[in-house]
Amino acid sequence: MPRSESELEGVTLLGNQSTKYTYDYNPNLLEKFPNKHPDNDYMVTLNCPEFTSLCPKTGQPDFATIRINYIPDKFIVESKSLKLYLFSFRNHGDFHEDCANIIMKDLVRLLEPKYLEVEGIFTPRGGISIYPFANYAKEGSSYEDMKKSRLFSVLDARK
Repeated sequence: MPRSESELEGVTLLGNQSTKYTYDYNPNLLEKFPNKHPDNDYMVTLNCPEFTSLCPKTGQPDFATIRINYIPDKFIVESKSLKLYLFSFRNHGDFHEDCANIIMKDLVRLLEPKYLEVEGIFTPRGGISIYPFANYAKEGSSYEDMKKSRLFSVLDARK
């Protein structure tokens, strides 16, 4: 069954032929639409291999793949808005760990998902790779145990 106009009301960037890229962090770019299957638990994975931000001290660029996994509740993030939002980090000066946590918190605020995790796989600089991982589970939900276990299972996957 196709989506109704009212379901797509908040989706303004998709199909817009005059896309404007913002080079400064802007969480207001994020858009969502209703999840037609809130009764099903399913995982949405978003892989963003072209993330860039700046070192807050030196201003040098940092490059990463950002992986987002989430179990939606009432809403789903619109992917073009996510792309533009992540692009808005281009001139944002913050450490890798901060970027992962900011992305997680912005998506939690937008979507109120059942579960969400953000992993940054940053390319090495100075001989060190940094892979921050931040996750969230709806309070009082069965996903709180998953949140705790995922923090350490991610380490096993990196071996």
